[in-house]
Amino acid sequence: MSPHNNLLNRRRFLSRLGSGLTAAALGANTLTLPGCSNRTNANSQTPRSTTAGKKPLFKKLTEPARVTLVKGNNRREIVYQSLKMIEDDVLASIGNRKILIKPNMVTSWNPLCATHPDAVRAILDVLTPHYKKQIIIGESTAFGSTMEGFQTYGYTALAEEYNVRLVDFNAQPWQYRYVFGEGNKAIPIRIISTFLDPDLYIISAAQMKTHDRVVTTLSIKNVILGSPVSDHNGNDKVLTHTTGRAVNTVLHYNMFHLAQEIYPDLAVIDGFEAMEGEGPTRGTPFDAKVALASTDPLAADTLATKVMGFDPTRIMYLRTMNEAGIGQGDLDKINVLGTPLNECLYHFKPNHRMAEIYDL
Repeated sequence: MSPHNNLLNRRRFLSRLGSGLTAAALGANTLTLPGCSNRTNANSQTPRSTTAGKKPLFKKLTEPARVTLVKGNNRREIVYQSLKMIEDDVLASIGNRKILIKPNMVTSWNPLCATHPDAVRAILDVLTPHYKKQIIIGESTAFGSTMEGFQTYGYTALAEEYNVRLVDFNAQPWQYRYVFGEGNKAIPIRIISTFLDPDLYIISAAQMKTHDRVVTTLSIKNVILGSPVSDHNGNDKVLTHTTGRAVNTVLHYNMFHLAQEIYPDLAVIDGFEAMEGEGPTRGTPFDAKVALASTDPLAADTLATKVMGFDPTRIMYLRTMNEAGIGQGDLDKINVLGTPLNECLYHFKPNHRMAEIYDL
């Protein structure tokens, strides 16, 4: 079974069972947890399943993955070319599903930490000749207003140029799931319902950046950590980070846990002007001038981590996802299309906290 079909089947399966499993973990009072939003609709808490059955078991992938890697002097062009090389695979994997493009903004005021709109333009340039339905561009900023971020970063022009709709996911319905905190205690968090839709094709339009807890933040983390709500009732994204910084910080486990249900279908990584140092929000520019794309997001993130100069096998969330067969994470089983890898190897400065912990 291909990684794409494996994830799609898993998402369909867990979408039906997730609320019931969460209720079992949190106890019978799930529906009346403090802070429950009146935006939660009737479908956001499905009845607990009495015939849940077993989760599928996953084996480490043996077949190789394809990742495109393009280096050049124009952001829009290199992102476009990275997708054109796998265009047939992308279109086949979309099928009849709705499309969501999930950029990475984090905040509404720092352009370097956000996906550039030209990277999204390139994605739309590839898709729109074939896909005639409206495409959603949705984000849920961790800090600041999402709609202000769309305005600040120039995304509002995209709605005039293409058949797209900009959506603030922090104002959308949500469902309860759980993550782990101090002492492995289960913590309820609000997950935006859109990310749980098994009929949605999720494109992660990620910015290549360093991170202060898990070394790198790329396509997978962009989607998984984009799914919790951050609004006037609280920032549930923060709840995934509740333990201290360490090689095995709980954020790795929480991302692996949530990835069983929330995961991108297509990775597009913009490293034209990346971020090094104090990422994910306070770093400095790094002109890597590369773009990567793959229908195997783990393979894309693994290769991007190598491009940045870090060892992906030392990053727990990448390693464990590889071991579980969520995607292909062995560099020797990743076929690089486009620019040779040896022309795109850099030495990004890590976040200083990670430099200390990982001895980088």
